[in-house]
Amino acid sequence: MSSRKRVVDGGEGTGGKMSKEGSGKRHIAALVLARGGSKGIPLKNIKMLAGVPLIGWVLRAAVDSELFDSVWVSTDHDKIEQVALAWGAQVHRRSPEVSRDSSSSLETIQEFIRLNPHVDILCHIQATSPCLHPFHIKEALEFITAHGYDSVFSVVRRHHFRWQEVKKGSGEVTKAFNLDPANRPRRQDWDGELCENGSFYFNTKELIEKGRPQSGKVSYYEMLPEYSVDIDVDIDWPVAEQRVLRYGYFGRGTPEVVRLMFCKLAGCLTDGKIYLSAAGDEMMSINSRDAAAIRTLQEEDVEVVLLTGSEDPVEQTLADKLAKRTGCQVVRVGGEPVDDLAAMLESRKLVWRDVAYIGNDAPDVDCLNLAGLSAVPADAPVVAINACKYTCHREGGNGVVREFAEHILMQKAKAKSQMKQDRIN
Repeated sequence: MSSRKRVVDGGEGTGGKMSKEGSGKRHIAALVLARGGSKGIPLKNIKMLAGVPLIGWVLRAAVDSELFDSVWVSTDHDKIEQVALAWGAQVHRRSPEVSRDSSSSLETIQEFIRLNPHVDILCHIQATSPCLHPFHIKEALEFITAHGYDSVFSVVRRHHFRWQEVKKGSGEVTKAFNLDPANRPRRQDWDGELCENGSFYFNTKELIEKGRPQSGKVSYYEMLPEYSVDIDVDIDWPVAEQRVLRYGYFGRGTPEVVRLMFCKLAGCLTDGKIYLSAAGDEMMSINSRDAAAIRTLQEEDVEVVLLTGSEDPVEQTLADKLAKRTGCQVVRVGGEPVDDLAAMLESRKLVWRDVAYIGNDAPDVDCLNLAGLSAVPADAPVVAINACKYTCHREGGNGVVREFAEHILMQKAKAKSQMKQDRIN
């Protein structure tokens, strides 16, 4: 079992009730609260995490679970609305009254329920929990739909010894809350304690309307620690990205395993600058980390082809020297690279799903859309960012190819792990 469930009976339940419409089918909705204001990270809910907007991770899990009659995002911000719609959610534009810093989640959820009375069961999913998977939602929801409970929320098991806080200068002494200091248990001899991990909260409409969530007949759903990532509380962005790349939900398909990478030279391997020496010679530079990344991909049986789109002799000289250093083929493409590369794929008996592509401008859009994995530097224009599947943190010429190479290799590792697990199953 990947997760464990327990029940707390807090009173007479209402979870077994039918919809007021009398159809016997209750409307189950998912709701993600995503206010535009953030005291820590501006527009944190749509900040890119491992190439995906933060809110996109939980929306993908909710939509792919196919358990909800509707999936919603409650927001007061236009950009968040655009991202929510792009990831398959409907949008509830919350009122100013529940968009203040002092507004509680319950107040916002109650407003949503009041304006959507057809909803019978609501799952409040927090955007800051990007390792949520569809199977978590399915197993937790069964407590309400199959067993008649009113409220289910996610928890994680922690093995932390807790002590009473003592104010400085009070003269008080601290006391242990959950252990006997004279008989400290070993971790393997102690079950630990269950703590809310903030991933999701299921409640019936009646509990929300009464302002009493987590009441009635209550169940908790235990998630394993590796899935319990809460960016708000205990993890920073770079660490969260590594956790998500390993434990996040990437969709229903098998992670892409590419055999060929096309890499635009200008704007990806270079920063777009031309340097002049005192003698008047023109020069361009590449990052040594990018060159090392190309060799790493080749060692992992990924062919790398460098693309140039210019007749500039400096760029061509750089491409030739890099090709000699790494063994890469150099191909000149025109204004529509997708047309120039079709024959190359055919000769290698590959399709675009087998290809990774990193570009940085409007002519690359078709290739970025078609490739199984695609990326652009952080300083790419919006038209290219919207077409790619992964937006890098680094800018062109500053290690962006290495960043994308690490993403490609992570996908290969995930695919191998998934195939191994399938064999075990």
